[in-house]
Amino acid sequence: MIPVLFFPQFDPVLLQLGPLSIRWYALAYITGLVVGWRIARRLVQVAPAVATPLQVDDFLTWATLGVVLGGRLGYVLFYQPDVYFAHPLQIFAVWEGGMSFHGGMLGVAVAATLFCRKERIPLLGFADRIAIVAPIGLGLGRVANFINGELWGRPAPEWLPWAMIFPRAGLIPRHPSQIYQALLEGVCLLILMVVLSRRLSVRQRFGLLTGSFLCGYGVARIIGECFREPDAFLGFLAFGTTMGQILSVPMILAGIWLIVRAKRRPAA
Repeated sequence: MIPVLFFPQFDPVLLQLGPLSIRWYALAYITGLVVGWRIARRLVQVAPAVATPLQVDDFLTWATLGVVLGGRLGYVLFYQPDVYFAHPLQIFAVWEGGMSFHGGMLGVAVAATLFCRKERIPLLGFADRIAIVAPIGLGLGRVANFINGELWGRPAPEWLPWAMIFPRAGLIPRHPSQIYQALLEGVCLLILMVVLSRRLSVRQRFGLLTGSFLCGYGVARIIGECFREPDAFLGFLAFGTTMGQILSVPMILAGIWLIVRAKRRPAA
């Protein structure tokens, strides 16, 4: 039997300043938003231009609210509605954890729709540029999950050289699924989006990049969930699936629809 790795006991709090604590998870969100914002300022000006850098600056606040509010409400509604409806004040206790990417995506989608309508800019063209940078935040979020020692993987086979023991999950060697998902949802998806976005013919088909992102993330999430231990309060669902996999199916279908729609419409 190959010796397993032991999870390094990271402190989830990066910096403590009196009563104020800065956690790795919050830093991942902030870094993803700031880096994505700076890159998006340039992307919106690449032909065909869809917005101005100043408009991207304004959208940062909208995106932050969409991520936080959508992510939290998504977790409440998709994962533990009975618990939070019984104790509604816990909905606001975001420092205790509990965010849903699918909810955050819906929150950003609503924010982008309202913002683009207000600014009179093409929604799908603007969404395409945001979709290019979205994997940055996704990858950083998964790294933060690993640092927090949460959302660990399923039991690993004895031959796996990087099997890891997470103390909070017992003494069973497990897949470090947070790293798998960081690579799939972050690195691989970012590479795909960058490669696609370099082609003018793709950028001209508004919605094509957004659809590619939705399909790419959905597939990456479904694969990653095959190695991740499902939430204890949910367990496995129908046919051995997980909630993350079920929520990814509508994303893939929506992505396919956007791709087909984009290819059928005239280029911008």
